Amino acid sequence: MTQKKFIIPWLIALCVSSILVTHARAEDTSTTSGAKKLGDITVEATRVDKSLYEIPASVGAVDKDDIQFGRQQLGLDESLNKIPGIFMQNRHNFNQDLSISIRGFGIAEFGIRGVKVYVDGIPGTLPDGQGGIDNIDIGSIERMEVIRGPSSSLYGTASGGVINIYTEDGPPVPFVEGRATVGSFDFSLFQVKAGGQKENINYMVSASRLNYDGFRPHSQTERNLLNSKFRWDIDNTSSLTLTANVLDKPIAEDPGSVNRAQYKSNYGSARAQNITYDAEETADQQQFGLVYRKNFGSKHEFIARNYYVFREFDNKLPFGAPFAAGGMVSLDRFFTGGGLQYSYSDSILGHRNRLTIGFDIDSQMDERKNYQNQFGKSGPLSLDQDEDVFSWGAFLQNEFSITDYLELTFGVRYDEVEFDFTDHFLSDGTDDSGNLKFDEWSPQVGLLWKVHDAINLYGSVSTSFETPTSTEFTPPSGTSGFNSGLGAQTATNYEIGVKGVLPNRLSYQLSVFRADVSNELLPGGTNVDLGSLFFNNAGESERFGLEAGLTYRLLPGLDITLAYTYSDFEFETFVDPTIPADYSGNKIPGAPKHFGNAEIAYYHPSGFYGVFDVQAVDQIYVDNANSDAAEGYAVANFRAGYTTYFGDTEFTPFFGVNNMFDRKYVGNVRINDSFGRFFDPAPELNVFAGISLTFR
Repeated sequence: MTQKKFIIPWLIALCVSSILVTHARAEDTSTTSGAKKLGDITVEATRVDKSLYEIPASVGAVDKDDIQFGRQQLGLDESLNKIPGIFMQNRHNFNQDLSISIRGFGIAEFGIRGVKVYVDGIPGTLPDGQGGIDNIDIGSIERMEVIRGPSSSLYGTASGGVINIYTEDGPPVPFVEGRATVGSFDFSLFQVKAGGQKENINYMVSASRLNYDGFRPHSQTERNLLNSKFRWDIDNTSSLTLTANVLDKPIAEDPGSVNRAQYKSNYGSARAQNITYDAEETADQQQFGLVYRKNFGSKHEFIARNYYVFREFDNKLPFGAPFAAGGMVSLDRFFTGGGLQYSYSDSILGHRNRLTIGFDIDSQMDERKNYQNQFGKSGPLSLDQDEDVFSWGAFLQNEFSITDYLELTFGVRYDEVEFDFTDHFLSDGTDDSGNLKFDEWSPQVGLLWKVHDAINLYGSVSTSFETPTSTEFTPPSGTSGFNSGLGAQTATNYEIGVKGVLPNRLSYQLSVFRADVSNELLPGGTNVDLGSLFFNNAGESERFGLEAGLTYRLLPGLDITLAYTYSDFEFETFVDPTIPADYSGNKIPGAPKHFGNAEIAYYHPSGFYGVFDVQAVDQIYVDNANSDAAEGYAVANFRAGYTTYFGDTEFTPFFGVNNMFDRKYVGNVRINDSFGRFFDPAPELNVFAGISLTFR
């Protein structure tokens, strides 16, 4: 697919936003100081607006100040670490992408699986369940909401949960902002954004450029992003929002994982094979989305969405002939879909009730070709196939107030996901085409009791299912093809919890859960022919956990935030037929038993602020056999800055120190690596500094 035809709309968008800003009249010089009020939070996590504390599920949220203010903006985990239950690794490897797991779901070699990602209502997760976040512009995010636990009754194949990301709207008073950050390992991030309101048009445009050489050899990254959102307020009851995003990632090198001996003797080194075969990726992506909202009085709300994604992706894997035939991947992708949603709010026999129904439909069409990697150069073709995935789902959710203080929520969703692989590489003498369809009903029920304004008790039972992704159908046999024996993972989640808020003083959440999982999808090793990871279905596993979060205001401007997660995840029955080996009773790899985050933040009315945080992580098993584990660690970070004004211009210099006590630790674990290379070393002490200028 040619890319040039998609560049012109972005140039037009930039010109339009510049004209709107130039002709707007600045009347307000207010700004965000970083300090915020502690109070009720309205979220859209359950597809409708509702108080976070009145949802019978574990939901967390971070806002713009948490995400942007004084941050390096290298990864979403910088702010999401404040939410318990969500564990993230690999911030510094833009080839593999940020690894995100919730309650142990989502453990993957690369990309994100088991956790659904949405940006402004547009899915960042494909119909096959694999998602990516390399096109997300952190510098234009307004807030993020995280549902922890099975969410298939609303969102389809979401075993671990859902991350909903919302970018900024333009403020009533137009602005232009420039931001520049530089730091260790030749890090630089430059951003320009503009937004505002012009009559009934709201607009926000952001452009950024990232350069990062990385802590380890062969880990250079370059990335250019253009993100925009335009909302047309048609009248008082309806609006149409256009979102458009362009990603240009010309290089993202992969230094690879190392074994324990290399990790200990030569910390921060790269895997030699990754350098030999020039392991890296390039990506170009254009995404367009439309969301239409219409209210009919106070009782009816209608939402329609439609989106188109074009992506070209090339990846050099650290495998080559004669060891593997598929060390170079070329992918041409078209992803499109949409959905409708209708909500009706009224009373039934004097009881408040809200009914939400809708459906989603998505189509993913991939043209994949693999070549031999001849020491970084493209060799003979080894795979040529079309990978088509089609999914649709219909859902229903109802919220019924039994009394003014007791609310029952129940819902159900039906999904079908069909995989269709067509093999065009027939010169090897075999036709490895295949077709497989999954379908599942996903019910859920929850009860919330509002004991007091500051005490909300809840309990829920929910289910989920998760299909293998397209790349996970690679068979373990050492040949190309389609592993039709791989099944979908299902889970049932039981949860009780309590949460509440004392305005401008305290907010808290506490939840205890158990999940019974069947056919768990786990990486099983490396396909020696294709050089790619294959997956197995574990028999049954059980997950028990506790999640606690607290934000407390000690003094005006002085906040303490604590997040703690306890995870006891193990295989109940799991016999791996490929070895063979019995792993029953072993801990699930990739999930620490304990992890948490503590932050103390101070914001002074003069404009000065300082934030100190510590992340602590228990040991992490690296394979199904529990033969080794990455040691636990505690890493401390500090950032500070000062905001002042010169007329209509806001000026904020800032700086930060990461890993301020210079700890050596494993920043990412590669599960079940066939050659014992489980460990990705994390950066030692590093710093960054920057300035932000905002003109209104």
